[in-house]
Formats: sequence, structure tokens, C-alpha cells
Amino acid sequence: MGIAAYGARHAQAFLGSLGRLARSPVATALTVFVIALALALPLGLKLLVANVTAATGGFAGAVNMSVYFKPEVPLERVRLLARNARERTGVAAVSVISSADALAEFRKYSGFGAALQALIDNPLPNVLDVQPTAEGRSPEAIATLERYFQAWPEVDLVQVDTAWVERLDAILDVLEHLLAVTAALLAAGVLAMIGNTVRLEIQNRRAEIEVVKLVGGSNAFVRRPFLYTGMLYGLAGAVLAWCLVALAAAVIAGPVATLARLYGSHYVLAGPALDDALWLLGGGVLLGWLGAWISAARHLRRIEPRA
Repeated sequence: MGIAAYGARHAQAFLGSLGRLARSPVATALTVFVIALALALPLGLKLLVANVTAATGGFAGAVNMSVYFKPEVPLERVRLLARNARERTGVAAVSVISSADALAEFRKYSGFGAALQALIDNPLPNVLDVQPTAEGRSPEAIATLERYFQAWPEVDLVQVDTAWVERLDAILDVLEHLLAVTAALLAAGVLAMIGNTVRLEIQNRRAEIEVVKLVGGSNAFVRRPFLYTGMLYGLAGAVLAWCLVALAAAVIAGPVATLARLYGSHYVLAGPALDDALWLLGGGVLLGWLGAWISAARHLRRIEPRA
């Protein structure tokens, strides 16, 4: 059989499957909608994880270390030590906060400005604000950096709080695992749904299949239109799922922007990207084909021409 004839057979099977779906618009629409919901949920979770990570900057600069010096250490010595700290591996930035600047900021934001005027001496120490690099914010690297500053004789206290960052990282890790589990379960649900739909169609066309097999039609020939039916269901469900997620992102983009402005941020919610659409469409078509193939391969073997 030539390439032209082979292509014509596939085109005939595709158009036939498309026509059968179009002749049952309500049933087709309901099936596609359920498939779309199953595909939209993992895409929505993926979008949630991506936006949370982007909104927080991936927590790359979330860990800050405060190094408090003894009161008698002069500011010039603190600045010299800050230059040395900037050259250390694992340190992204070091800022010097003088005792005078710290007192001025405390006076401005504490509400005790008048009471602080009575102080004779500044009780606040000079401080280094140390920001580790993204590679240097692991618990082991942070502990090593903390011991490095504590070894300085001029240092009185080193304070670092990584617990909340570890909790947020753990939450993201849970969400990523939840995404994988949810995607796997819903993919199995899509396979079962499309397989059951194809099974019902095979049962409804049992007499036609018997005739085709009677005149010499192979299982591959009989199976072909059902495979296209499954692929069309998967494709239509994937397109609708992408539209649903994009619509949901557009609806909540305004409130998210308002919330970001209240926190002094210009963050804009990101909707589904082109890569997401391609993966979704490919996954939908693949699940549709696989579900239809499993169902057709199982049930077509049971249908044989009757003498």
C-alpha cells in the first residue's frame, strides 16, 4: 500500500471520528469538560508553585545573618572586617549598620523618639548584615559561616534565623510532590474515562465491527478510528484545560497585584506559558491515544464475526 493510500486511510478514520463526535455534541462536550477538569488541576498546581517561587525570588536571598559587635569596637574596625567578609566564599553581600544609624532608625520607627533623647550614650552596637549566596544557604553552609563570625574576638553575638525559610522550602517541596501525585492520579483517571468512552462506542458499533472483520478487516484497521476518537478527546480536553487555567489566572491577577502593592511589591501573576500549553496538548493527546488503545485492544479481541 502506497503512502498516498495509507494517508487517505488515516484521513478517513480521523474525519469519521470527528464526525461521530460532532453528531453527539452534548455527550462529547460533557466528556471533554470532565477531561479538561482533570488536566487543569495539575496545571493549576504547577502554576501555583511557579508563582510562589517567583514571588519570593526562590528564597535565594531570604536568609540574612546579623553580626553584632562588642560596644567598644570602633566603626572603622567593623568596616575593615566587613571588607574581609565580602571576600569569603558563600557570602553574597555585607552591609555595615553603624550604631548611630541603628539608633536613628529605632528612634524613627519605634515611637519612643522623645524618650530616647534622654539617653546619654548609644546602647546599640555596630552590626553587619550578611546575605549568603544561593549556594551558601544550606544548613551546613550557614552553620560554617556562623562559626566563622563567632570566631572573631570583636563579635558579641551572631544571629541567624533559617527555620522559616526551611519551612517555606518544605512547603514548596510538599507542593511539588503533591503535583506529581495529583498528575499521576488524574492521568490514570483520564485513561479510564477515555477507555470507558471508547468501550461504549465499541459496544454500540459491534455489528459494524463484525461486518468489517467478516470482509477481512484487521484489528489494526478496526482500531484506528477509535484511536483517533481518544486523541480528539484528549486534545479537546487539553485545549479547554489551558483555557480554564488561563481564565482563572486572569481573574485573580488583579487581586494578586493589589495584594502585592500593599506589601510594596510590583509582582505580577504569571499565567500558563507556551511550554505549559505544549506539554498539556502533548500529554492530552498521548493519554487519549493510550486510553483508546488499551480499551480497543482489550475489547476488539472479543468481537469476532458470527457464522
